[in-house]
Amino acid sequence: MAERVAIILAAGISIRMNTDIPKVLHEICGRPMLSYVLDACREAGVAEIYVVVGYGAEQVRERFGDAEDIIWVHQAEQKGTAHAVLCCKEHLGNFEGETLVLCGDGPLVRAEMLKTLIEKHGAETAVTLATAVLDDPAGYGRIVRDADGNIQGIVEHKDCTTEQLSIKEVNPSYYLFNNKILFEALDKVKPGNVKKEYYLTDVLSIIIAAGHKVVAITAVRPEEAMSVNNRTQLSEISEIMQQRLKIKNAKLKIQEG
Repeated sequence: MAERVAIILAAGISIRMNTDIPKVLHEICGRPMLSYVLDACREAGVAEIYVVVGYGAEQVRERFGDAEDIIWVHQAEQKGTAHAVLCCKEHLGNFEGETLVLCGDGPLVRAEMLKTLIEKHGAETAVTLATAVLDDPAGYGRIVRDADGNIQGIVEHKDCTTEQLSIKEVNPSYYLFNNKILFEALDKVKPGNVKKEYYLTDVLSIIIAAGHKVVAITAVRPEEAMSVNNRTQLSEISEIMQQRLKIKNAKLKIQEG
């Protein structure tokens, strides 16, 4: 098996998109949003990608059926992000390497950012996550640090205290785990939150409580923290992607000229 793999969470139902199309198949600049996350992983050197599907699973598989580096994992019942990752245990439970965990509805992720995450992940580190600082952090999980700046955990927006809601450093859901430690912690996650779901963010608190090293680096640009939950966000991200493509094409013309 590869030294490093990726898990992409792509099982969600697109309720707020007002369509039956699986969320990760909604298109941005003519391509399904999931394709951008896959490409970022590949460009960062990931050879094996586990894509967790649920709602509309067959449609997603069919759209990416030619990809030889994808291993499909089915999440029959959507019980949260930790549960989605746990569905990969059959494949990765004994894997000794590193595992990237990303969301399929975050198409603005850059390969360069993933490479930074990988470079900053030391041999003794259990988890390295990339964070962003936003002027308006509403809706995002907050990064809670101690007085020395060490990460203490992540609190989802709906579970935040009034004080925690004022925190501007947020979690865009870009993680790199020591895989063995990840799956040991996943077995201990409980649905003790407002939505009664199994949150992947709770894994961080479990790993920290066990005495493992967790590092949070502020490496995500504000626009890269955006994910798609509704058509307005889909439109906003499409505009950002169009600008990226224009800049990319302009650079290629300069190189060719």
